[in-house]
Amino acid sequence: MANVDSIAVAPADSDPTPGAEQATRPADRRDLASRVRALVADAPALLTDGAVMAFALFTVLYHLAFLGDLRPSVTFRIWLVACALLAVVALVRARRRRSAATAAPATTAAAEPTAPRPAVDRRLLIGVLVAATVAAVAAGVAGATVGFIWWIAAVAGLLAAVGGIVLLRRAWLNGPVPTPAAPAPTAVQSTYALVISVLVGISSFFMARNTPDDVYYVGKSVWIAERDLIPINDFLFSENVLPAMGSQPPIPSIEVFDGAFANVVGIHASSALWYVLLPIMAVLAALALWRLTHRWAPRRPVLAFTVAIAYLYLVAGGDAALGTFHLPRLHEGKGMFVSAVIPLMWLYLTEWFDNRSRRSLVLIVALSITAIGLTNTAAIILPMLVGAAGFAMLLVGRWKAAVVAAVAALAYPIGSLVVSRLLLGGMTAEGADDAFFDAAYTYRRTLLFGVVGVISGLALWCGPLLARRRTPALLTAGATLALSVMFVPGVLELMSALSGISVVLWRVPWLLALPTLIGLLCTVRVPAPTPALRRAAAGGVAVLLVASFALFATPMWSPKSWVETHERPTWKLPQQRQSIAFWIKGLDRPEGMLLAPKTIMRTTPIVTSEVRVVLPRDFYLVEYDLTSQFAKDRVLLAGFADGVNAPAPAELAPALDRLDVGTICVYKGNQYARDTAPQLGYQEFAARPAPGAMICFRRIA
Repeated sequence: MANVDSIAVAPADSDPTPGAEQATRPADRRDLASRVRALVADAPALLTDGAVMAFALFTVLYHLAFLGDLRPSVTFRIWLVACALLAVVALVRARRRRSAATAAPATTAAAEPTAPRPAVDRRLLIGVLVAATVAAVAAGVAGATVGFIWWIAAVAGLLAAVGGIVLLRRAWLNGPVPTPAAPAPTAVQSTYALVISVLVGISSFFMARNTPDDVYYVGKSVWIAERDLIPINDFLFSENVLPAMGSQPPIPSIEVFDGAFANVVGIHASSALWYVLLPIMAVLAALALWRLTHRWAPRRPVLAFTVAIAYLYLVAGGDAALGTFHLPRLHEGKGMFVSAVIPLMWLYLTEWFDNRSRRSLVLIVALSITAIGLTNTAAIILPMLVGAAGFAMLLVGRWKAAVVAAVAALAYPIGSLVVSRLLLGGMTAEGADDAFFDAAYTYRRTLLFGVVGVISGLALWCGPLLARRRTPALLTAGATLALSVMFVPGVLELMSALSGISVVLWRVPWLLALPTLIGLLCTVRVPAPTPALRRAAAGGVAVLLVASFALFATPMWSPKSWVETHERPTWKLPQQRQSIAFWIKGLDRPEGMLLAPKTIMRTTPIVTSEVRVVLPRDFYLVEYDLTSQFAKDRVLLAGFADGVNAPAPAELAPALDRLDVGTICVYKGNQYARDTAPQLGYQEFAARPAPGAMICFRRIA
C-alpha cells in the first residue's frame, strides 16, 4: 500500500513493478463511485436550490424589464444567458472549494461536548398530549357539525400549542448548546426521493382539473406568447385597454415565464405549461417536500416522506384541500407556492437558525422573490409564516437571527407590492374569492373533518413533539401556536376587519407545511424491546395512516375532486370544450366578439387570444360594476347563448351592437337562439357535428 500511495502522489513517475498500474484502477473506480454517490445524495438540494435561484432571477429581470419596456422574449433570452453565466461561476467556485478541501491537511474533528438530555416536565407533556388529542377529536367533529364544539377544539388546541412551545423552550434553554447536525441524506434515500418525484411528475400528464381561474392564469400566458407583450391592463374583456383587475397587480412572473418560454421555443403556451413546465414543477414540489421531511423527521424520513406523498394523492376532493393544490392546480402560481415554497421556506429558516450561514440567507431572499413571482398571496402568507418562526426564536433569545430572517424573507415581496400599488393604484379584493370563512370552516376546508380531520389535528398539535429536537421542533411549535391563535373564534373576523384581506384568510393553514407534519406521525417512537419491532410498529402506523386516507378521503383522481384521468397526456381542459374552441378558432369569422355558451367562452382564451369573447368569466364582472351596462349586456347575452333565458330581439340587438358581436355560436339544442339569430341580422355559416354539435352565425355586413 505504501507503493500505491507514492504512485498517487507522483503519477508522472513510472513504476516498473508489474501490476502497479492495475492497482490504481480499483482506487480510481472507488473514487468515481464515491463521487457519483455524493452527487446523487446532493441532487435534490441542487435541483431545488438551483430552481429557486433561477426563477428568482427571472422574476427580478421581469420586474426590471418594465423600466426598459422589454418584450418577454427578450427578457427570457437575457435570463438564459444569465443562468448560463451563473452556472459557470457556481461550478468554478465548487471546484475551488473541493480543491481547497483536498489540499487542506486532514484533521481529526473534536468530539462535541455532551450533556445529559434535559429532564422533561412529564406533567406538562401529558397535559399537552391530552389537550392535543381533545383538540384534534373536537376539530374533526366540529368540522362536520360546526357548532359550539369548535370552542372546545379551539381552546384545547390553544392550550396544547402554548404548552408545547413552553415545553420546548425549557428544553432549549436547559439543554446543551452544541448539538449534532442533522444527518445529510444518503445516496439511497435521495435516489428514492428522486424516483418518487419523477413518478409524480409523470402522473401530472394524465390528470386534468379544469378550474375557472385558468381563464386568467393560463389565458394570460397564451396572450403573452402570441403577442410577445405583457398586458398591464385588462386582456380578457378588452385588448389591453380597460383597467386591470385590482386584485391582480402584474407582480407575479410565472405566467410571463410560461408565455415567454412558449414564444421563444415556438410551441403553444398551454402545451408549454402542461407538457413541459408542469412535470418539472411537480418534480420540484415533491423534492421540496422530501427535503423538509428529511430535515424535520427525527427518524425514518423515507417512511415519513412516503406517507406525506400518499396524503397529497389520497386526500383531495374539497376545493381547498392541499391535495387539490398539488398536481391538479400546481400550474397556477398559488399551487406551487403552497406545495413547494412553503416547505422550502421552513427548510431554509431551519438551516439559517442552525448555522446562520450566508448561503442560507441568500436562499431565503431568493425564495421570497420566487414566492412573489408565483402569487400575490405570498405577501400575506409569508409574513404569518416568518412571524411564527421569528416569535419562536425570540423566545429562546435568537432575536438578531429572527430579525435578519424577517427582513430577508419579507423585504422584496412586500416592497414589490407597495411599489406596484403606488404606481398602479390601491389594491382591492374584488374579482377574487372574497367570501369569508370563519375558523371552523377554514379548518374544515383545508384540514378536513371526520377521521382525516382528526389525523390533521393530531399532526398540527402534536407536530412540535414529533419533529427533530431543537430548531425543527421549535419552529413547528411557532407555526402551531400561530395557527391555533387564528383558530380561536373571532380572531379571523378581527383580522379581516382590520386588514381587509378576507379574500385569502381561508388560506392561513398554508403556513403549516401540513404534509410533512402528517408524515411525522409515523416517526413516533413506539415502545418495543428491539429495533426490528420498533421499525415494524412504525410501518404499522404508516399503513394505518394511508389506509385511513384511502377509506375516509377522496383521492386526487376521483371525479369528486373535479379531476378527469386520461390514458394519454392532455391539456387540463374538458376535451370536448377544447375541441370546440379550436374549431371556432379555425372558422372564417367576421370582425368582432364571439358570443357562445359560457363554458366555451371560458375555454377560448386558453386556446387563443385571437378570438375575443363576450364573457370570459362572469365572476370577474364585479371588477367593472355589476350594475353597469357593461356587465348587464354580457350577462344578458351569455344567458341567451346558454339557453337559460329567452330575451326579446329588441333587448338583444342593442347589447349585440354595444359589444360589437360578430359571431354567435350555440349548441344545436338551443332552438330559441337558432331561431332568433337571423332576426338579429346574423346568418348561419358553420355547423359542427355531434358530439358537441354547434351552429354558428355571423353578422351580415
